[in-house]
Formats: sequence, C-alpha cells, structure tokens
Amino acid sequence: MNQALQQIPEWHGVDDAAFRNDIVTAYRPAVLKGIVRHWPAVRHATESQESICRYLNGFDSGKPVDVLLMPPHVKGRIFYNDKMSGFNFTRERQSISAVNDKLLRYSAFQNRPSLAVQSALIAECLPGFAEQNRLPVLDETVPPRIWLGSSVITPAHFDESNNIACVVSGRRRFTLFPPEQVANLYVGPLDYAPTGTPISMVAFREPDFQRFPRFRDALAAAQVAELEPGDALYIPTLWWHHVESLAKYNVLINYWWKGSLGSTDRPDSALGCLLHGLLALKNLPPEHRAAWRAIFDYYIFSAAADQAAHIPEHRRGVLGQMSPELTRQLKAFLASQLQR
Repeated sequence: MNQALQQIPEWHGVDDAAFRNDIVTAYRPAVLKGIVRHWPAVRHATESQESICRYLNGFDSGKPVDVLLMPPHVKGRIFYNDKMSGFNFTRERQSISAVNDKLLRYSAFQNRPSLAVQSALIAECLPGFAEQNRLPVLDETVPPRIWLGSSVITPAHFDESNNIACVVSGRRRFTLFPPEQVANLYVGPLDYAPTGTPISMVAFREPDFQRFPRFRDALAAAQVAELEPGDALYIPTLWWHHVESLAKYNVLINYWWKGSLGSTDRPDSALGCLLHGLLALKNLPPEHRAAWRAIFDYYIFSAAADQAAHIPEHRRGVLGQMSPELTRQLKAFLASQLQR
C-alpha cells in the first residue's frame, strides 16, 4: 500500500481538560504524543527487550491468558483459513512470563511463528502494573488491558467502545477510517470473525483492487499514524482501525469505555441490535423497509426532543427516562420475543 495517506493530527501536552473538552467532543482520532513517556514500563522498553520482559514478569500473577499462535507463512496476519471454515491461528493458555520467554527465543529467527496476547485484563495477569503506570486523562474506573506479541497484523475492524491505545514497546502503525467508509472496506461475515467484531477482507499491504475496487475510495478517506513508545492514540467508537505491530517484540496497553467519560451507564451492544435488525427487517418488502427506516429515523437517529411531549410523563415508558427497573423489564420482554 504505497498511497500517501492523511496523517492523524498530533496533540502535545494533553491534559484531562483538553482530552475531554477538545478531543473527545470532536469525534476524530488523535495522537496523544508522548503522553505515557513517563511510565516505568516505557523506560524499561527503551533500554532493551530483556529489560521490559523482566519488568512485566515481575508483576506476573501466573494466571493464564489467551494466546494466538500463527505459522510463519501467514506473516502475522490474523485472518480466516483459506476455505473460511475456520481461522489461521490456534489458541493456547499461557502466563505472561511464558509468552515473554517464547518471544525472546523467537526473535532470534527470521522465519518465525507469530505470537499474540490480545486484550488480557492487567488486573488479573499483571496486578500492580496499573498502579505504577497510570494514564493521566482517564480515571481508574477504566481498566487497562495488555496486547503483547511479535509482528502481528489485526485487520480493519471497529469497536463499540472508545479506545486509547498506548505503545509501550516496539512501534505500531494504525490506519483508520470513519464509520461511513463501511461500504468501501469489504467487510466479512458479521457473525463469524477472528476478532471480536467484523473485519475487512482486504489485505492492506497488498490490496487486490480488482477484487476490491472501492477500497481505493476508502484509502482516500483514511488516516494513518505510526506510534513510538510513550505515544498513544485515541480511537473514537465505531471508527474502523487496521493495526500493525512492526517490531519483533511489541507491548501495547489499551483502555476501552462505552458512553461518556465518567458515566456509570454501560450501553448494550448495538451490534446485537444490527444483527436482530437483519433477522427482523432485511427480508421485508422494500416498501416495508422504507417505512421502518422512517420510524427508526424518528425515534432513534433524529431523536427529536419533543417526540414524547404529547404523552403524560408517567406514561412515556421507553420514550422517557429509562429507569433501572424499566430497563430490566424491556430486556426481559425482548428476550421473550427472541425465544418466540
């Protein structure tokens, strides 16, 4: 992929106020340059691979984490197998120390297997790490996770959460696309993906433009950043992101949160709503789908402030304030409908 892409804007000296008031509200990705350069983990990483391994191993609880193992010929790209009957990796459960030992051994070879720990909760596998390495723009209610491995490619996908990804060791290249590029990314199965959410089928390093011609339009809208140790990237919810870890040994710490910062609400999965919509609406006649589009637009996407003003407040139900009790009742109703 030789096309020059737009660079994600860099922010320097970001504090809590700037992050919450200027960056998050813009709904655009942002590089937080050097925001975790002060972390002890980053200092160890800049010394040597052995130093950061010793530092991480010092926190290791011994609790096994999920590890993806890929043969050399897939070149670290997390994907499907050739027949799309499964994936191109196997899973094991190992401790962080055991993974570090393998990564140190594998780094001596050119044609080596790829290894990746993805999204392991630090509180469980590395207790005490978070107390020494804090992200200043988030409060402690947002739990950190570790991504540890060799050179790995995670295909473009979206998360239903906001994300701050902090590079500790190695380098990472992020290629981001706004949500409206979904039609140009050639997304694979919605209900069967090697990552937690659907992925783009395009191999970014060698895109097949004959098979995926609209991907050129996606690239025209893409934004890219290459992060060094101490840098972080803010990825707004639902922005597609393709991630390449570029060194033989890479460590990233990330933070996911849904909804507004500081809110105790935890929104349900909208991807689940999409899947239910496919089940309930996709095969309706076109005129019926158009009618439902108008209804969805009125109640959800436009969300007019006065849409329930004509209903007495005590009878507004789901159109009013959603109390915990009403939320439980609605979920129970939906579950009963799905069972039917």
